Amino acid sequence: MKNLLKFLLSIVLVFCFINNFADAKGSATYKILKDKEGVYVIEINTHKSKEKLVPYVVEELETNDSVYRSTNARLCVNAGFFDPKNQKTVSYVVIDEKVVADPEENENLMSNNSLKPYMDKILNRSEFRILSDVKGKIIYDIAPHNAKVPDGLTLKHSVQAGPMLLPDLRLEEEFFILYRKGQLVSESASSLHQYARTAIGIKENNVYLFIITNEAPMTLKEVSELAHKWGMEKAMAFDGGGSTSFDSPELHIISERDNQARKLKSFLILK
Repeated sequence: MKNLLKFLLSIVLVFCFINNFADAKGSATYKILKDKEGVYVIEINTHKSKEKLVPYVVEELETNDSVYRSTNARLCVNAGFFDPKNQKTVSYVVIDEKVVADPEENENLMSNNSLKPYMDKILNRSEFRILSDVKGKIIYDIAPHNAKVPDGLTLKHSVQAGPMLLPDLRLEEEFFILYRKGQLVSESASSLHQYARTAIGIKENNVYLFIITNEAPMTLKEVSELAHKWGMEKAMAFDGGGSTSFDSPELHIISERDNQARKLKSFLILK
């Protein structure tokens, strides 16, 4: 009887393991959950992964899957904005306290006369920050690029995209939409339309990735509501649409309409 109970219990545990897309090695570092069909939530237990969550930048554009495999990452997700014409970044990226991707070096962006009146907003878009205190404790945050790093903390890594989703949705403040006399005159990242999306959130210093596929496209407002539903304290969007990509042993997502993976500039990986 005891052996039968042990056998039944093992079946239940295996079912739960598969149902929750737990890490292939049985670690509790991350879990892949479903909000609904086509919407995945990756819960990263940063208390166990520590500072293994880092940005990654390529010189020449690569697919998310290519970076996932070449870095031997446990998971990889698309991150910041970029210009596919000159392959230069539109988002700041900091790795090991050094700026490794600087939008101010992108001549296509900086010389665009129609954007110059709004450049302060574009360059100050939100970023995901990985900070360290004097004892080496890792702290995660989301803040505008120009926001001061709190006293006693060091900015180790960051990757910018936007807009901020929580605690406030900052579409106008980060120049994702522009109204004149009550009329919408500019919209970036198809903010008000339903597309595949990638977002990142923080709750109790754990990190959550939201992968919204073409099966269940959302506006940025709807992504903000999704992050709120999952209890995020802060959240922001990464690049979305055809850039939305995710790779891990359990899950591979691409979002280009022709089912071809888009080549990208910056990523967030879990080593």
